[in-house]
Amino acid sequence: MRILAIETSCDETAAAVVENGQRVLSSEVASQVELHARFGGIFPELASRQHVLAIEPVVARALADADIEEPAELDAVAVTCGPGLVGSLMVGVNAAKGFCLGSNLPLIGVNHLVGHLYSLWLETDRALGCDWRDLAFPHLSLIVSGGHTELILMHGHGSWERLGGTLDDAAGEAFDKVARILGLGMPGGPAIQQAASQGNPAAHDLPYPLRRDPKHALDFSFSGLKTDMLHRCRRAGLDPDGENNGVPPEVVNDLAAAFQARVAELLLDRLETAAILHSARSIGICGGVSANALLREQALSRFAGLGLPLRIPPLAWCTDNAAMIGAAAWFGRPVRFEPDHGLDLDVAARLPVA
Repeated sequence: MRILAIETSCDETAAAVVENGQRVLSSEVASQVELHARFGGIFPELASRQHVLAIEPVVARALADADIEEPAELDAVAVTCGPGLVGSLMVGVNAAKGFCLGSNLPLIGVNHLVGHLYSLWLETDRALGCDWRDLAFPHLSLIVSGGHTELILMHGHGSWERLGGTLDDAAGEAFDKVARILGLGMPGGPAIQQAASQGNPAAHDLPYPLRRDPKHALDFSFSGLKTDMLHRCRRAGLDPDGENNGVPPEVVNDLAAAFQARVAELLLDRLETAAILHSARSIGICGGVSANALLREQALSRFAGLGLPLRIPPLAWCTDNAAMIGAAAWFGRPVRFEPDHGLDLDVAARLPVA
């Protein structure tokens, strides 16, 4: 079964052809990072307009790379319908509807966060480490993507529950905001990782949010940590608008290293707690923040010690992509081939994963 998948939830225009939910025949991504860098974040209207310009050539390249010459060689079209920026989502959904209308193919609406969950099932070289064949249920995943930080327990394909999540800012948002305060630019995650690689994480003892709150043992909070970083940056002479005012690079590097280390600790502590409480048989970390080198390194070490298989997607499947949407559509097909996932499919800026 071959699915053409489309993803436009934020600032990347992506299309892919996925076979049987795991084999990626093609994957194309047109990024808008440079376009939005000057704004210090995503400019929604600009993102929507760029999707309009990019969607047709991106889909065409994905079909060509997969050697798909006729729509009849496909079985369905999948598209992200939420959560995300409404304008961006509408471009992808309407493009998918047009393709289905002209080809008489069924349309499958996919939750972007469920897509990240199924990035763990995309086929990769086993030499890279743990892959989908090592995943067993109940499976626990940490989604750290943009505005989302969620702990999801999967009982089986199509059956999952949300155990906890962020009470305020998500980890990805915190990375972006702190990077801006430090004057490191966008995107925040890679910028902080680069600076942190030259810094000392022990130079600052940052707060540990919700440490003694049993009611929120599986929840996250990054707002206070972000505010603490703002005060430290001001004391160091850094301007909150991103100007370093002659502050030595080592000061910025130490702050970045301390922040990155604390975020990684917070994420992995909660993930480990949830794994033990719910007797998880395998662990996954997915979403853009899962590309962070320190998080990956510490996660591999920690869960190897617990004897739990840990799957983190290759870097190409961590950030937004359409291959994961094709995987989610295939694994969820028994419940998603329904009339309300046809040409009347609508978008939703907020769409919970469970």
